[in-house]
Amino acid sequence: MIPKKQIDTPYHHPNLRQALLNAAVTLVGEVGPRAFTLREVARRAGVSHNAPYRHFTSKDDLLTTVAIEGFERLTRTMLANQGSTASPSKRLILAGCGYVEFALKWPNHFAIMFDSGAAPPNVDCTPANAGEEAFRVLLDSIIAAQQSGDLPPGDPMPHAFTAWSLVHGIAKLAIGGNLPMDHDAILNFTSIAALRMLTPHSDRAKS
Repeated sequence: MIPKKQIDTPYHHPNLRQALLNAAVTLVGEVGPRAFTLREVARRAGVSHNAPYRHFTSKDDLLTTVAIEGFERLTRTMLANQGSTASPSKRLILAGCGYVEFALKWPNHFAIMFDSGAAPPNVDCTPANAGEEAFRVLLDSIIAAQQSGDLPPGDPMPHAFTAWSLVHGIAKLAIGGNLPMDHDAILNFTSIAALRMLTPHSDRAKS
């Protein structure tokens, strides 16, 4: 008789940590960021129900790791979308479009980042915090737009929070299926909305 220990679902996996992260993201897309369990994540990853504890202390720990992964992707997407554009106003608009682009591409990560309470983007954290790094891309774009005269001078934080609220709202509506637009139309709408935020300095932003 084969001992039960040998026929159990194995703990080991070629890349257990990433397999668990991938399974968690997929499951969140089906049941939401609060309803899934580590046991179900393990089952989908094809490992023992105890295997997740080799890398994560709890469900919240797993969610936090996925959220950090998401914030890192968000930062890269915003920066890549800006490219080498010289105009500060255009960089601000493109950063906002990158934010929405990220949400459309990775909606499950987006849900974990903002709806699970696992790792909110706390701008008071150290620069190593992934959420703060993503916010910094937006804040730097705001400051550059102030320096160029595309936005009024003064405290950049109200402008940053306004811009963040704008693109976050569009992203939430879009991934929730509440905007009657296709992918390209959503990004075009984001550009128009961001441009209007620059009013009364929008004439310079168009140049």
